[in-house]
Amino acid sequence: MVVAVAMATMIALAGCQSGDSGASGSGGSGESETKAAAAPAEITITPDDGNKKVKTAKKVKVSVAQGTISEVNVATATGKKLKGTLSEDKTEWTSKTALKAAMGYTVAVTAANADGVDAEKTSSFSTLVPNGQVTAYVVPGNGWKVGVGMPVVVELSKSVSQSKRDGVVDALKVDTGDDKVEGAWQWMSATQVWWRPKDYWEPGTDVKVTADLTGVEVQDGVWGKKQKAKSAFTIGDAMISTVDVSGHTMTVRKNGKVLRTIPVTTGKADMATRNGIKVVMSRETSHRMRSSTIGIDEDDPDGYDLVAKYAMRLTYSGEFIHAAPWSSSSQGSANVSHGCTGMTTAAAKWLFDRSKVGDVVIYKNSDRKLEWGNGYTVWNESYSDWKA
Repeated sequence: MVVAVAMATMIALAGCQSGDSGASGSGGSGESETKAAAAPAEITITPDDGNKKVKTAKKVKVSVAQGTISEVNVATATGKKLKGTLSEDKTEWTSKTALKAAMGYTVAVTAANADGVDAEKTSSFSTLVPNGQVTAYVVPGNGWKVGVGMPVVVELSKSVSQSKRDGVVDALKVDTGDDKVEGAWQWMSATQVWWRPKDYWEPGTDVKVTADLTGVEVQDGVWGKKQKAKSAFTIGDAMISTVDVSGHTMTVRKNGKVLRTIPVTTGKADMATRNGIKVVMSRETSHRMRSSTIGIDEDDPDGYDLVAKYAMRLTYSGEFIHAAPWSSSSQGSANVSHGCTGMTTAAAKWLFDRSKVGDVVIYKNSDRKLEWGNGYTVWNESYSDWKA
C-alpha cells in the first residue's frame, strides 16, 4: 500500500508539472493569435473619371497608398497604348507620351497591398476638341551650314497670346552638346521667336533645335499639334564683311583674315543704305528686282524692273548685295543705287561662291539707321538688352 500510494503521488505530481508547463507554453507568447490583415491598396487616378475636358498638355498620373503598382494600362479609344514611367518605389506612374486632342482614354490599374492582395481600378476620360492647332517650323533647316551671325528662328502657324509665350519657350530647346553656348530667346512678333548666342557662333559648332509644341496652348482653345519640329545644323567659317558707305568699299574677312577689298556702290542720298549689322538671309544666283515692291512705280524716273545676278538678301525691305554691271563706273567712287550694294559681276560671283546664309555684313558711315526687325537684326542690340 505504501508503495502504491507513493507511486500515485509521484504520478500526480508529474501530472501537475506537465500541466503547469503546458499552461505556461500557451500563455503570454501569443503564438496562437491571428495576425491582422494588411490594409487594402488605395489607387488614385488623374484626370478624374468622366472628365470630358482634359487638355492635351495634361499628364495621366496613378498613385497608390498602402501598396505598390503592379500594372497600368492606358489606352485610346482606337486601342493605342500610352507609355509612362514608374517610380522606384512603385507607388507612382506618370505618362510620358502626349495626349491626343478629341480622344477618349481608358485607364486600368492593378495594385497589391503588403499581403500581396490585388486591388483594381478603372477610369475613363476624354480630351477637349481644340478650336485650332498650331505647328512650328525651324530655321536654319536640317543639314544646313550657316554663318556665325545666324539666329535660330522658330515660326509658328498661328499667333501666340502674350500670356502663353513663356509656355511656348519652355517647349523650345537649343542643344550645342558639350560646348555649352549661352543664349536667349526673344519674341520678334506674335508668330516668331528667335534665339541668339551671347556672341557670334564659334565656327564648327554643331547645333540641334527641337520645338515640341505638342499639347502646348498658344491661344485659348488653340494647342500645339502632336508634332516635334527638329533641325540639326553646323556653323561654318566666320565670314564677316564691312561696307564703308562713304568710302565705297567692302572688306571681306574669313576667320579674321582679310581676303579682299571690293569697290562698291550703295544707296544714293535719298535712298541711303542702312547703317548697322546685317546678316545674309538668302542667296539666289539671279533675282528679279522691281521698284514697285518698294512703292516706286516702274514708269517713275527711279523705277526699275531687272534681274540681278548673285543676289544675297540682307533686309526684308529689299536691300541686297548683287552684281550691278550697269553701275560699274560709280563703284568705288559714288553711291548711285536704290539701297542695294552693287559690284562687278566677277566680284559678286567671287563673293557669292564664298558666302552662306548667316554671314555677317557690317555697314558703317551711313546716316540712315537699320530698323529693328528689318532682317536678322539681332546683333544691333546688346546681349543684356536682348535677354531682358
